[in-house]
Amino acid sequence: MRQLRSLTLTGSRFRATQFVSLKRVYVGVWALAALGACRCARAQESGTQAGAFFNSGAELVVNVHDAAGVPLAATAMVHVYRDGATPSGQAATSDGRATFVLTPLGDFTVVVEAAGYQAARKDVSLPTAQRAQIDVVLRRDLSASGTSGGANSSGAVTGVPGKPVLAPKAKQAFEKGLQALGAEKLGNAEKYVGEAMRLAPGHPDVLYVRGVLYLKEREWARAQETLEKATQIDPTHARAFSALGMALSNQGKYDAAIAPLDKALQLDARVGWDTQWTLAKAFYESARYEEALKTSRAALEASRGKAPQIELLVAQSLTAVGRYEDAAIELRNFVKEHGDRPEATTARRWLQKLEASGKIKSPTEEARKQ
Repeated sequence: MRQLRSLTLTGSRFRATQFVSLKRVYVGVWALAALGACRCARAQESGTQAGAFFNSGAELVVNVHDAAGVPLAATAMVHVYRDGATPSGQAATSDGRATFVLTPLGDFTVVVEAAGYQAARKDVSLPTAQRAQIDVVLRRDLSASGTSGGANSSGAVTGVPGKPVLAPKAKQAFEKGLQALGAEKLGNAEKYVGEAMRLAPGHPDVLYVRGVLYLKEREWARAQETLEKATQIDPTHARAFSALGMALSNQGKYDAAIAPLDKALQLDARVGWDTQWTLAKAFYESARYEEALKTSRAALEASRGKAPQIELLVAQSLTAVGRYEDAAIELRNFVKEHGDRPEATTARRWLQKLEASGKIKSPTEEARKQ
């Protein structure tokens, strides 16, 4: 994904032969896309599991309250995502609390849902092994029309309105599959996610994780098919749309990837900077350069320094719209700030081509004029 290809001169403009290979494996996404795995083990309140993993990870306790500040009496479902996209675990609350052990360390997004309440989310950074607690407040959803109980034809039990929760056996298989996927144990993930699919074939979260597993295995077409089903069943599943867009991008279907990626960001603007980055590249490959420029800049800002190579896409988009001097500023800044990265060689080569073509002036010429 980050192997940047060279720019060539076409008449008076620079054009990209093919900017970047999007054959990147996304575990989450968004996704969607390919990311370092994050293992998550669900811990009991006794902390026995936490003690087993704490040396290599961080324990996160999520306390869920109602608007009055009282621990939520209703059962809530807590989802944890690494970098806003990679599924890292989920658990139901007990007495308003859910506990996770997360490894590797990093930035996480916690999403909490409960029947009759508006969903809530909170970001937390866990850069070191530690025990951390966060408080999440759920507020009543006055538009909720009630819930229904019992298992339906998809193998799920209705909990959050419009958001089915898994029946016990399917839930157990799903959580084991999620942990195996995060631990890079793909064989075990296949086993448990496959079992969850057998028990709850129409559950959007199960389909989403199945699609993520296909992405991890580079089964792009199968990932696309599975994630399309997830988004059809749950048209509000932002991460499923993000993952679908990445599956399409990995197949070179850039025009088709734009709609689901854009939909993911409309549903949840914080779904992840990887989604913005992939959308920017899809815009670029579809010759929608102004949109590529705007979106790549947004992705660079949202990444908060985690993916400085996005600046090269910004530079390339500037070049495509004829803003050569601005592109040179971006490239020189990248070389200055990240000269030790492999992409710096590409940035230097692009600068040389821009100078050789007369599109920009070299620093030597500028100094001579002054």
